[in-house]
Amino acid sequence: MSALKGLSGSLAGFPGFALRRLVGAVVTLFAISVIIYLVFYVAPGDVAQITCGPRCSPAQVHQVAEQLRLDDPLYVRYWHFLQGVFVGQDYSTGTSVQHCGAPCLGVSYQSGQQVTQLIWAKLPVTFSLVLGATVLWLILGVGTGVLSAWRRGRFTERALTAVTLAGTATPVFVIGLVLMIVVCGQLQLLPFPQYVPFTEDPEQWAWNLLLPWLSLALIESAKYARLTRASMLETLAEDHVRTFRAYGVGERSIIGRHALRGAVAPVIALSANDFGSAIGGAVLSETLFGLPGLGRELVHAVTVVDLPVVVGVVLVTGFFVVLANAVADVLFAVADRRVVLS
Repeated sequence: MSALKGLSGSLAGFPGFALRRLVGAVVTLFAISVIIYLVFYVAPGDVAQITCGPRCSPAQVHQVAEQLRLDDPLYVRYWHFLQGVFVGQDYSTGTSVQHCGAPCLGVSYQSGQQVTQLIWAKLPVTFSLVLGATVLWLILGVGTGVLSAWRRGRFTERALTAVTLAGTATPVFVIGLVLMIVVCGQLQLLPFPQYVPFTEDPEQWAWNLLLPWLSLALIESAKYARLTRASMLETLAEDHVRTFRAYGVGERSIIGRHALRGAVAPVIALSANDFGSAIGGAVLSETLFGLPGLGRELVHAVTVVDLPVVVGVVLVTGFFVVLANAVADVLFAVADRRVVLS
């Protein structure tokens, strides 16, 4: 009866827990938007001069500054930015006025393209890279952790531990370069990565992204292997597992039904968190493999000082990081109801 009361109390508290996480995510996103906007738009350099070009006259530079509303106070520009996000915004191009529908993150100084449209065009590439890598690192990491815990004290465990430590210490660009040289260059088992949209050819989409997926997965799977192993060994040392063994329950059944279940909650939380972080940190991978995603777009925007694009990409990646953390908290609470009650 007490267990039923505890479960009902946990279920009753879950909506409140989820609501608190949602409110916290919204507040965090607002704080991130303020900080990012202040940092980038207080940056040194004449944005109007950079946008207009080195051959523009002072009158032309002033006209560009008026079009971009650079003469307005910073808080006024930020307010206009928020209006664009929620209700849209009108922008003057000098000869006409174009409407940027919500959510509007501004217009590129260099191309005149709406930042939202630019991000939507690049986002499938980044999502394809991160999603496939997430599936692979979960399979490799959890599988390695289970095998390592099952073979504790044997050569298999020591070998897998050495491999996971090496994977944790190796940067992604080192593994990526080695794989490209060996797998694509010498062995010619895979093509050099190039993005093919999933809607055009799913098979080529996966085949061309397999090498980037492996590069990310080999590194990220190391911590999942260590986490799964530690969680399973902790569960295997508990009294109820000893009881199962005393009653003759098979080791495979204990591993699959009890020990692995104890590792599910932390693995779920970490994978959701890492998914968001990987979206935000795709710069190295996309630059290394030449994939036209958000990471490469951010590098280009920083190079040409295209502030609306920089702010827009950083805000979108920040949104996914915050969202992934909130989802990780909720999934962890679903897997372990004690989180809701704490």
